Amino acid sequence: MAEKCAIICNGSEPKNVYPTFILGSTAASLGYEVVLFFIPAGGKVLKKGFLENMKLENMPELPGLQEAIKEMGGRFLLCELALKVVPDLTKEDLIDGAEVVDAATFFGAIEGANLTFSF
Repeated sequence: MAEKCAIICNGSEPKNVYPTFILGSTAASLGYEVVLFFIPAGGKVLKKGFLENMKLENMPELPGLQEAIKEMGGRFLLCELALKVVPDLTKEDLIDGAEVVDAATFFGAIEGANLTFSF
């Protein structure tokens, strides 16, 4: 069984999003099982088109990192509360492969995680 890396994204600003996707893609490329959990403050990050609009000079393209994580088996979990508190966010708005889960499901998904990060 592969080692596991859990990353919590607690916001939708570059300081939250870039580390989440850079470390997530790096961990996935190193063979870790990657679980990204987006709590309500980071919920809109999983909205279709959001990553395409976030660009910083000299930083990697976020959609490419997202796709790399996905291709390497990474999971994108959205806290179900985000659908209640983030304006204009519905299941239909989410990127392909995003899973809406409760906190207990997240804890089950990261059981045995060797590395955990929060941004």
